[in-house]
Amino acid sequence: MDITNLDFQQARIKQVLFKSRLRSVLYGVREPDEALFSLRQNPLGEWLEAVVKPRYGTVPAVQQLQFELTRMLDTARSLVQQYQRGQIEEARAGLERIDTHATRIEDLLQAVETSTVA
Repeated sequence: MDITNLDFQQARIKQVLFKSRLRSVLYGVREPDEALFSLRQNPLGEWLEAVVKPRYGTVPAVQQLQFELTRMLDTARSLVQQYQRGQIEEARAGLERIDTHATRIEDLLQAVETSTVA
């Protein structure tokens, strides 16, 4: 089955949901969950592993996308650790770094979409 534009729209929504969950942790609305930082349990990471990589794993943008997602998850873990140490304002300010990763991920999603969706 081919990957469609709808699949990529859903991937973008998964990215927004991740950022929302992280923001909720950093603003004390929800407790951090280890799954939030796991590439295998992150909805976008799951989609990459299950749908994209089996068909397009050799496409450089796919490899870069996974790398950037891993970096974003590592950054998120670091921000939550700061928050837990009481560095609340610093952690919240770090959301800008998450936005930078998210922009790169969006660019890579577009590159993958362009190269895989006919």
